Amino acid sequence: MRKIIIILTLASFIFIGCNNESKKGANPGVEAMNEVFLKGNLITNNYFTGKAWLNMLVTDKENFDLTAGKVLFEPSARTNWHSHPGGQILLCTKGNGYYQEKGKSIRPLKAGDVVEIYPDIIHWHGASQNSEFEHIAISTQQSKGSVVWMEPVTDEEYSDNEK
Repeated sequence: MRKIIIILTLASFIFIGCNNESKKGANPGVEAMNEVFLKGNLITNNYFTGKAWLNMLVTDKENFDLTAGKVLFEPSARTNWHSHPGGQILLCTKGNGYYQEKGKSIRPLKAGDVVEIYPDIIHWHGASQNSEFEHIAISTQQSKGSVVWMEPVTDEEYSDNEK
């Protein structure tokens, strides 16, 4: 029950902030103030293609059995193929992106979309070619293990979304 309350609270804050669209764009300085969570740190590992930033929001795996982080992808940035032993939930908050499970078609994503990824499903996610993309990634059942990283998504695999 405690986990559900945390997820619902986090989701409420995200969507309240994301539904503030009428104020965005009017003044560039105001847009930065309307961000719900800070941009985070540039990801410097080899598990991403392109530039992406991570702001970890929930890190106490032992008590909550989950982690949550805001990820901001520059256009065309994406994760490598990967899976999560305990599954993952993506709450899409800004821009346009993609999600794909191994062997399936690419799914376009936009703000307001929710992706439920079951345990051990090999997948990737990231921004479209012409838009930043932001989501809250919730890795569930962390007691089952951490993310399993695999090979990069090739440019050919990524560009399959145009077919």
